[in-house]
Amino acid sequence: MGFTFLKKLPTPAEIRNQYPIDAAIQELKAKRDQEIRDVFTGKSDKFLAIIGPCSADNEDAVCDYLLRLRKVQDKIADKVLIIPRVYTNKPRTTGEGYKGMVHQPDPEKAPDMLAGLIAIRKMHIHAIQESGFTCADEMLYPENYRYLSDILSYVAVGARSVEDQQHRLTVSGMDVPAGMKNPTSGDYSVMLNSVVAAQGSHRFIYRSWEVETTGNPLAHTILRGAVNKHGEAIPNYHYEDLRLLWEKYQEKNLQNPAVIVDTNHSNSSKQYMAQIRIANEVMHSRRHSDDIKKLVKGFMIESYLEDGSQKIGEGIFGKSITDPCLGWEKTDALIY
Repeated sequence: MGFTFLKKLPTPAEIRNQYPIDAAIQELKAKRDQEIRDVFTGKSDKFLAIIGPCSADNEDAVCDYLLRLRKVQDKIADKVLIIPRVYTNKPRTTGEGYKGMVHQPDPEKAPDMLAGLIAIRKMHIHAIQESGFTCADEMLYPENYRYLSDILSYVAVGARSVEDQQHRLTVSGMDVPAGMKNPTSGDYSVMLNSVVAAQGSHRFIYRSWEVETTGNPLAHTILRGAVNKHGEAIPNYHYEDLRLLWEKYQEKNLQNPAVIVDTNHSNSSKQYMAQIRIANEVMHSRRHSDDIKKLVKGFMIESYLEDGSQKIGEGIFGKSITDPCLGWEKTDALIY
């Protein structure tokens, strides 16, 4: 019963001072942030590929994957802007299972949050140095965001977090795009209300401070499918779903209407190969409707070096230990 306070963790400022970024990374991030911002504001017609492992569980495998992405990015830079998923926080529906590198730097060892906070910062910095990409991560714990806020170029808020006040208000203080997923119920109003909150300015308590935010005009929606009362997946990437979201956006006084389509999760029923078909269908919808073309800014795709998934301890390099992912060859073809 009750809490056991194990150790007091360093503040974000202390971790950032211990593992700083240099001027070159700061300059690279500023350039990348502007390129991504231009997509959401409509100044650029490039398409976003927010792509990578379900969970970034191994630094060497992640960097190997990112170096492959870099070669692709250099060939398609005029049309597609890649934002790698380096997801170090994993929500678990039942609270069981691997919760990401922030909990367990080594998935086969006991949780160690201090080691985890250091490991995720070092991995994100290493990823930038190796590949030239600034990356995306999921904000599972709002109070942890500032451990990585000077490094990330994109943030996602998950389906189980999107209704939470602290997540919404924390996004309102970000200066990078933040995607608010539809809840597992699929309710568009919940998702859009989270964007309204995130785009507004607020005063609230954050990390024991009274803070005030300016609002984030780059907050937007992510469609990831839903689950009905029988636990069955309900996709929401079809033309009619995108059309409805466009109409709902028109009813709101929101800046930069935008959606990212998540091709996995409940949209694919976690059938990772279906991501290819889903992406093709959404691209067809964009060609069919100028409104949908303006609205859909990119895809979120789960991909790694090897197809599928494995159990912790099997030891296959670059194969997901959480949700199944597309392997590299299929990913390469899909991006092109």
